[in-house]
Parts: sequence; structure tokens; C-alpha cells
Amino acid sequence: MNNLTTMTRNGIGIRTAQNRSERLVGQIHVYDGAGKGKSQVALGVVLRSIGLGIHAYDQSRVLLLRFLKGPGRTYDEDAAIEALQRGFPHLIDQVRTGRAEFFGAEDVTRFDKLEAQRGWDVAKGAIASGLYSVVVLDELNPVLDLGLLSVEEVVKAIKNKPPELEVIATGRGAPQDLLDIADLHSEMRPHVHANANGIEGVEIYTGAGKGKSTSALGKALQAIGKGISQDKSHRVLIMQWLKGGAGYTEDAAIAALQQSYPNLVDHQRCGRDAIVWRGQQQELDYVEAERGWEIARAAIASGLYKTIILDELNPTVDLELLPQEPIVQALLRKPRDTEVIITGRCKNPPTYFDVASVHSEVYCHKHYAEKGVDLKRGVDF
Repeated sequence: MNNLTTMTRNGIGIRTAQNRSERLVGQIHVYDGAGKGKSQVALGVVLRSIGLGIHAYDQSRVLLLRFLKGPGRTYDEDAAIEALQRGFPHLIDQVRTGRAEFFGAEDVTRFDKLEAQRGWDVAKGAIASGLYSVVVLDELNPVLDLGLLSVEEVVKAIKNKPPELEVIATGRGAPQDLLDIADLHSEMRPHVHANANGIEGVEIYTGAGKGKSTSALGKALQAIGKGISQDKSHRVLIMQWLKGGAGYTEDAAIAALQQSYPNLVDHQRCGRDAIVWRGQQQELDYVEAERGWEIARAAIASGLYKTIILDELNPTVDLELLPQEPIVQALLRKPRDTEVIITGRCKNPPTYFDVASVHSEVYCHKHYAEKGVDLKRGVDF
């Protein structure tokens, strides 16, 4: 959902990428850091790729290779992957390796090294095969940090990937050699506020790096998947601000979700089909922002939705198109089992950040757009 976010000294604007030329060369993404959202970003990119493939009648096959996540333990993204595999069974392949408990460098065993090598053999073959459009190497970074695989061998194989292939590596502790060949490097940093515990189910994703709205897509998948596993209907609302008009290509990803789960995903957007700059707000900007908030506030209070994504709410508040206090009050009164995910960068952190139980700030260390590389549909916008 993160098309292009523009920030200057004067304000923040959201603009579409629909008129940009599209890159054909796949890029190497690395998401690391101690903050939450790394694996969610990867799943969000997967959903976008599938959505654009369906929209263009060009199927995008994906391999999810998950290191350090063997059977016997449940992980947050399991439910999201279940939703992907149920919705798009012929497009998603998943391989899990490793044991089912956490361990440090001092606890590494021969089994851990064998499992890591098994996973890497699969990954190396998938990268060389040309069968996949996206290969996700989830938790590859800590595998390398623990010395379970040769950094030199892994970096060489990824560097020599087919030109069109997207490779996504996630997890803490990415080695410098991998970062050196990455085209994109976003770091998730956790924030702890005065109210250290926060309200369970309120998550904030902000910062200048890529991965905020993409993480929210991963959370939508997670909610749907949890409902499937529990034989329940977990409904999701995706509410977008500053994105009026048409031509936002993330709609294809949302449409793919709605196609597979027509009764579970609602999508609303508000705003003009134009960039909104600080000091140049129009009356319609305030009207549209308030209209979106009325929908969101009613949805939060209703208890009808398992997950509510408030996409680009942060810059909307930062532009003073909405007051902060009603948002704080709505979050304080939300039903316990309703998750609210808030995204978007901002210069001035709003007061509702203090009530979040999860706040990840995404730092941009490297982005291929800065080198003049064109964006790619289904991955960047």
C-alpha cells in the first residue's frame, strides 16, 4: 500500500507510481533489526506480486523458505501463510527447516547445521531454476550470523540470481557482505513509550524505510489465516487515507484477497487524487479525512472486524487534517480482540503512539530508487 511517500521540509505527500516506467530487473531486499514486521513485510510483498500476476493474467510463483522454524512450534506468520496457500494453492511453495526452539551461538549443534544446509540447498536450486518470481529467505540473516552457512557461498548465489527474480532476506543480524549486495535495506527498530505495555492489539509502523504498509498486508493475511485455522470468519477492513482517485496498484493485491475471501475483506479509501502539502490543504482534504475517520471509528467500535488497517493515518494527522484526541479515545475503547494497525511516516509523532503495544520504526539504509532504478509493480507499488 506504500506507493511513493514524499516528505520535504514543508510536509508530506502521497503520490501514485502509476506513471513511472517499470523496472524489469528483480532486486535483493534485506529486512533486519530488532523491531517487529520483518517477516510480515515479506508476506506483504508476496501478496502484491500474486495480486498483480492475477490482474495481468501472468501467474507469479513464490517460494517461502523458512529457516530456524521447524515443526513443533507456532509462529505468527503461520496463519498468514495458511491464508495464502488456501487462496492461491498453485502459486505458493513452503519449506521449513530447523528445530522448534530458540537457541544462541553457544547452543549450535550438528543438527542445526545440517538443517540450515538442507534449507539452503533448496533455496540455491530455486534461485537457479528460474521457476519463481519471488524467493523469500525468512530468517536467513540469523542463520548467517550464527555461522550455520557460509556467508560467501550464500552471497555469491544471491548475487548471481536470474535478473528478473526478487530475493527477500529477513531476520536480525544481517552480515555486512549481504548488505553490500542488497539493493534495498530496511531496518525495523522497536520503540518503547511511557506506557510500556500499551494496549494489546494496537500496532504502529512508521519511518522513512520501505515496509510499513506492506507489513499491514501481512497482518491482514494473518487475521484471515487465524480464522481459517479456528473455523471462524475473521473480517478485515483496509482503510486508506490520502489515496483518492484510481490507479493505485495495491488494489490488485486487495482484489486478490477479496476474490479468494469475498466475505472477509472490506476496502475503503478517501482523499483527493493529488498530493496534499502542508500549508496547501484544501477544504475537500479535511472533509475526506473526516469521512474516512468516521468509517474507521465505527468499524473499531463495532467489534465486527478482527483486524483494521488504518493506512497512511499518520501523515493525515501530521498534516493536521484530523485531530488526535478522538483517535486516542477510539483506541482506548476498542474491543479487546480487535487489532488496529496504523501506518505511515510523520515528522511529529502523534499522542496515540503512546497507547500502542507495538511500534516499529522502519529506517531506510538503502533503496534502489535512490540509484535511479525504476519501481516494479507488485513489489514497490
